[in-house]
Amino acid sequence: MSIKKRLETFRNYMSEKEIELSLIWEPDNQYYLSGFRAISYSRPIVTLISHDQTELIVPGLEEVHAAEKANVDKLYVYFEQIDMRHREVSYLDHLSKLLKTYPFGTKLGVEVEVLPSSVYLFLKQLGFELVDIGQKVVNMRAIKDEYEIERLKVAGKLSDYALDESLRHARVGISELEFDSCGDRLLLGIASKDYPEEIVGYEDWTCSGVKRSEKPHLYSSTRKFEDGDVVIHSRQVWFNGYRAENERTFFVGQPSEKQKDLLKLAVEAQQVGMDMIRPGITAKEVDLASYEVFNKAGYGEYVNHRVGHGLGLSEHEEPYLRFDNELVLQEGMVYTIEPGIYVPGLGGYRHSDTVILTKSGSYSITHYPRGIDSLIF
Repeated sequence: MSIKKRLETFRNYMSEKEIELSLIWEPDNQYYLSGFRAISYSRPIVTLISHDQTELIVPGLEEVHAAEKANVDKLYVYFEQIDMRHREVSYLDHLSKLLKTYPFGTKLGVEVEVLPSSVYLFLKQLGFELVDIGQKVVNMRAIKDEYEIERLKVAGKLSDYALDESLRHARVGISELEFDSCGDRLLLGIASKDYPEEIVGYEDWTCSGVKRSEKPHLYSSTRKFEDGDVVIHSRQVWFNGYRAENERTFFVGQPSEKQKDLLKLAVEAQQVGMDMIRPGITAKEVDLASYEVFNKAGYGEYVNHRVGHGLGLSEHEEPYLRFDNELVLQEGMVYTIEPGIYVPGLGGYRHSDTVILTKSGSYSITHYPRGIDSLIF
């Protein structure tokens, strides 16, 4: 779906809700609706969408970038250097002027869950009636088009290369950070050779040893692998903004029979989820089916997270595969399937793969082997 088509869909929604103007704050939503993404941390960027134009407010260091990449009608720039002190020096300088052209009581669309409270209060003080448009953007982003899916596939392929390369170096004495870097180097080399002039990024982390793997999310450390370790290694790779996730649990040295059984159980629970997920069923059905594999085996109490999350432009995206989500899944949705258990004294066990829902089912875009025979080093 082109930016033009996305804006048309969004503006139709605005008309239905009698919203005159929408303020988009969340960076991935801005990229989705304008084609512009910056390295943003302390300098706010604001996208404004009315029924006849799109406007973008950016800091001065992003002016050239935005002029080149942003699919907008008007660009406003604020500055932070002394030579430009006679110009706008805050995004609020532009935003105030633009908003004051609208009458008191105008309906203004905002993403309630992500908009800073200070901005929310500022808009209320100007007399706007604030309407939450966040869920609409979530719903639009949840259904990927062919353009997005092709980028996800590339990300999945690159993640497989990186995962495979790191696992080739799994051995006693290598640190978690060194282990990560093995796959990182290969990933960046392949991406640079095969995909010139494209944006490729990654993040990864490794939890090694029984105690560290019992915690679902930890940053990689300088801890070195030891004989008998259970290890969870997680990777996300993104290609032109679109992410695939790829995680494997493996052993360094021979695991105990109990640990083998737990990994096999996690693989079984994941397979149940991957076999079940398809259009027409609810999000909660996938979560509950995978959970029941653990529960029947007596490990239900060691499950402490949902079976999966949406994936695309963001590291985690709604809608989520949770036991209480009645959402009916649709073609074009993209999910991780990653049921896990974390058993004190025995470690954590979780694989994650990225699946795309089709008209009749789903398929995975990550392919590293999941069976225990391929995961003992």
